[in-house]
Amino acid sequence: MKLFDSERKVMEVLWQKGELPAGQIVRILKDEIGWNRNTTYTVIKKCVEKGAVKREEPGFICSALISKQEIQEYETEELIDKMFDGSKEKFFAAFLDGKKLSKQEIEKLKKMIDELQ
Repeated sequence: MKLFDSERKVMEVLWQKGELPAGQIVRILKDEIGWNRNTTYTVIKKCVEKGAVKREEPGFICSALISKQEIQEYETEELIDKMFDGSKEKFFAAFLDGKKLSKQEIEKLKKMIDELQ
């Protein structure tokens, strides 16, 4: 599922806080990024239409139907497909080409690769 930046902002609130009334999402996003009520309700509606959010009455209670991990996996695959011709090897090579990894990060990556084998 593709989420736009605005939709991810609503989802981040739900992933962090859990099930919330829409009014509370409005207050949080107004405080954090200055959105007004109409903007927040419009974005919540778009998330509901996509199947990312469930909205229940009474109280316009919203909850996430997709996890952050699911979105991360989708977005990563989309990036790899678009920028690296679907090659995880090319993606990884480009990532490592930056050479800005600490020794600790390198060790963690090595461990992750060893666990895949």
